[in-house]
Amino acid sequence: MKRKTFLKQLTAAAGWAAAGAPGLALAQAATEISFYYPVAVGGPITKIIDQYAADFTKENPGLKVTPIYAGSYQDTIVKALTAHKAGNPPVTSVLLSTDMFTLIDEDAIVPIDGFVKTAEDRAWLAGFYPGFMLNSRSGGKTWGVPFQRSTIVLYWNKEAFKAAGLDPNKAPATWAEMAEMARKLTVRDASGKVTQYGVQIPSSGFPYWLFQGLVIPNGVALANDAGNAVRFDDPAVVEALAYWVDLGKQGVHPGGIVEWGTTPKDFFERKVAMMWTTTGNLTNVRANAKFDFGVAMLPAGRKRGSPTGGGNFYISKKATPAQQEAAFRFIRWMTQPERAARWSMDTGYVAVSEAAYATEALKKYGAEFPPALVARDQLPYALAEFSTHDNQRVTKALNDGIQAALTGAKTPAQAMKDAQAEADRLLRGYK
Repeated sequence: MKRKTFLKQLTAAAGWAAAGAPGLALAQAATEISFYYPVAVGGPITKIIDQYAADFTKENPGLKVTPIYAGSYQDTIVKALTAHKAGNPPVTSVLLSTDMFTLIDEDAIVPIDGFVKTAEDRAWLAGFYPGFMLNSRSGGKTWGVPFQRSTIVLYWNKEAFKAAGLDPNKAPATWAEMAEMARKLTVRDASGKVTQYGVQIPSSGFPYWLFQGLVIPNGVALANDAGNAVRFDDPAVVEALAYWVDLGKQGVHPGGIVEWGTTPKDFFERKVAMMWTTTGNLTNVRANAKFDFGVAMLPAGRKRGSPTGGGNFYISKKATPAQQEAAFRFIRWMTQPERAARWSMDTGYVAVSEAAYATEALKKYGAEFPPALVARDQLPYALAEFSTHDNQRVTKALNDGIQAALTGAKTPAQAMKDAQAEADRLLRGYK
């Protein structure tokens, strides 16, 4: 009897398993989180992202993150919006914080607030640095989550400073000091050709962003908070552009357009003694500079200042509710203090919360490598990165004006007057 009972139970169990197998397979099918990620700075960042995706997938059965490397930030926003209009957008993307207005206007993203349900969720969202939230909120809603955020910093070659008779441990604190140091650091060969420029500020890729590193210290914000008005023709903006142009005229800065992507390489090859670039290049510089270098806040005009920069996580409006919830879970996982600290150490980006800097790992790293703390310490002086409605075209108007002045095609005043007129035309419908 016992054997018959056992066989009967075994048969019933087998039948249940067979009948239930399709349902089990369906329940266990992974919810895929397609993830657009821009590759915009040097270093092995794609390998790091791949590892994070694998770790999250392993820790979260039933969820699967698939990174898609979409090119530059500009390439990524174009691809994300194209996919949105075609009805198959990525579930989540890291896009510029400045793309927020464009994504809202295109009805491409959902507010993060709708996924914040617990006390832990609320504490997490409240933990980001306020400066990074300036480009993450609009209309009382949170649209983006800070991830790979940055400020512009000044890197200098300490060996070049020493050779020029300058204190290798002292960066320029003001515009006047930077111009004077750049003059001493510029080296020419016997024919008069420059072999090492004193300073280099890139003017391709993100000219508007680097320009803010001059404009904000001169006391101006280029756009209003609503993103529907700009101040390109403000006298202080024109003055900031004239300073940049004059560095080239003095021969201490390369003339014309300076490439964003090759600026770190020029620094490594000692073609320039000081460079301005993102703190997101810090790990790249540390790995490739074959000389002692320093990192400092940007020199002051009327005051200290820098724009924040970098990318936020966004969640697609056209993703399914299950995908959106999974994306929120991934975003929370990626921005936890310990992981944000590790990301900062691996890349040089600013860790996005005080809690990250309070971790033992980042406290130890900062003590051993103080340059890692410069961008964080600059945050109290930072303003939001330039962003408006119709952001791509308004930014192009500004970039075109900056480059026209740097190449000598227009005076700084005329370049900014023309850029203002074009921006006013583009923003008229958003007033």
